[in-house]
Amino acid sequence: MKKRLWIVLTLVATVVLLSGCSEFNQPISAESKGFWNEFIVWPLVSVIQYFADLFGTYGLGIIVTTIIIRTAILPLTVKQIKSSKKMQELQPKLKELQQKYSSKDAATQQQYQKEMMALMQTSGANPLMGCLPVLIQMPILIGFYHAISRMNATPEAFHLGTFLIFPLAEPSVVLAIVAGLFQFVVLMTGPAIDNPQMKMMMYIMPVMIMGFGMFLPAALSLYWVIGNIFSVSQNLVIYKPWNKNKPEATTTGGAKK
Repeated sequence: MKKRLWIVLTLVATVVLLSGCSEFNQPISAESKGFWNEFIVWPLVSVIQYFADLFGTYGLGIIVTTIIIRTAILPLTVKQIKSSKKMQELQPKLKELQQKYSSKDAATQQQYQKEMMALMQTSGANPLMGCLPVLIQMPILIGFYHAISRMNATPEAFHLGTFLIFPLAEPSVVLAIVAGLFQFVVLMTGPAIDNPQMKMMMYIMPVMIMGFGMFLPAALSLYWVIGNIFSVSQNLVIYKPWNKNKPEATTTGGAKK
């Protein structure tokens, strides 16, 4: 689990690095060259523009594009949530293995790794699945930032305007705070709430999103808000957090009898 935490933090650092370099503040058009422009940034710009023309505002264009992207990666997210639930169910057995092979010599640890992998294969749990949706979303998130920044740098072709009262091309403290709060709700309703080692992320991720949102265009905060609302909805449907204590309550009740 610590490795997963470091992977997520590394990916976030990569976002910061990549968002600060390249040609993020340069105009964008269909003639822009390079793999990043041709296959990530311009397709996102085109989709946002299409739905902005269809619905009349760039805010709605961003919302619809976000929903399409999150729907496309939904199967992976479902697998990630199910894998996280299986990993949580395996925790007692994994602790038993740790106690059984507590010795730190190489032979004991090799046997521990072998039995741990066999246990995971039997249960169908895959700890790496927790990182897969994040790995896929990172290029999209960076691409969104570049798309919005470069659309803003091409005012003769794009005028982002406002969504409700928020200028999409400028930072919005309100949208940044809303995005961070919804990120906290995502973590509260998902598998992380049952994992003590992942609870740190419940406090780090919302604060990081708020911090980034206060300096990045409001259009990106809008993407985070809609994406997190989508995540909360899927957690409520798939994870059903209100049911997680029912077996314990039943067991406790039986013990009292």
